[in-house]
Amino acid sequence: MREDIKKIRNLLKEYAKLKNELANFSQLASPAMDSISCHVHKNGVENSLVHYTDQAYKVKRIEDALNSIDDPRYQFILHDYIMNKQYSRVEASKKLGVSVRGFNKIKNKAILSLTI
Repeated sequence: MREDIKKIRNLLKEYAKLKNELANFSQLASPAMDSISCHVHKNGVENSLVHYTDQAYKVKRIEDALNSIDDPRYQFILHDYIMNKQYSRVEASKKLGVSVRGFNKIKNKAILSLTI
């Protein structure tokens, strides 16, 4: 598998995990601030908020890229086959009415169509 396709595929798998993680993120209390503000040392709450913001930004970028795809075959492959793992390769190729080899070509094109 080409390295660029592998990276994008792994990113899509990470997207599903990030989305779940963000859904489970609970509201945190305001960070405790001392009288002398120092940005060198962050407390745990600040670190959690920074991490949450970074993850939310990654999810937003991936969602924007996914929403920009118009081809329903590509959407099916990216959503149902790669991210949600609802179908095997053989099942997905049958659903699209192509051979497994043809499915692999379409899958690679779908992955490369993402501009993240």
